[in-house]
Amino acid sequence: MIRIENLHKSYPIGKDKLHVLKGINLHIKEGEFVAIMGSSGSGKSTLLNIVGLLDSHDEGDYFLNGLKIENLNEKKAANLRNKFLGFVFQSFNLISYKTALENVALPLYYSGLGRKERTERALLYLEKVGLRDWAHHLPNELSGGQKQRVAIARALVTKPKVVLADEPTGALDSTTTDSVWNF
Repeated sequence: MIRIENLHKSYPIGKDKLHVLKGINLHIKEGEFVAIMGSSGSGKSTLLNIVGLLDSHDEGDYFLNGLKIENLNEKKAANLRNKFLGFVFQSFNLISYKTALENVALPLYYSGLGRKERTERALLYLEKVGLRDWAHHLPNELSGGQKQRVAIARALVTKPKVVLADEPTGALDSTTTDSVWNF
């Protein structure tokens, strides 16, 4: 599903470069659960952003579902993200003026699903995370744990092949964490 070989990424710092990823090799098969661990500043988020097609690499090879990822324009990257990837960001990245239901349904809109099917599926996923009754609430009306569950529902609603998560259950209690991992 994901194959990375000799991946490098640097960022310019004035006239110098900060070499963040140095020859990363990673092979993840479909169905595998992988955790990337490391100290703060070790490049975990950079790697997630590259795998998630939010950033590009400098050297090496990256294959997603057999497709070599290189020189993607934003439209092609967005199409691949929508087709294969789900994201749970540490900061949730919910749209503040959209309800929980609208936030969860948004990736389905980009998939081209009709309004009725988007609504039904988004409600189903809100139910799975225990938030169906909160569907019409805005993010500022939700607790941190509720926002995180909305973000998880949004990441899973398109049934992606890969879910990229940055501390996806950090704001959840242990019972809710267990229920999230079980669906």
